Amino acid sequence: MDTQVGDRIVVESEKVGLPDRQGEILEVIPATYGTRYRVRWDDGRESTIRPSAGSSRTIPRPADTSTST
Repeated sequence: MDTQVGDRIVVESEKVGLPDRQGEILEVIPATYGTRYRVRWDDGRESTIRPSAGSSRTIPRPADTSTST
């Protein structure tokens, strides 16, 4: 499955005992040298990252379950 805007990203901590960093993907930036993501972290900050292989995982955004009547 491809990563999409609105998905969550979880980046593992590089230091033992520190929590993982989590945020919402705001933009997917494809490139020949690897995909980058613009992320709004749970602390409110934003940054652009290109995670190393195996250092992160994405969680798909929940499907829209609302119904129109």
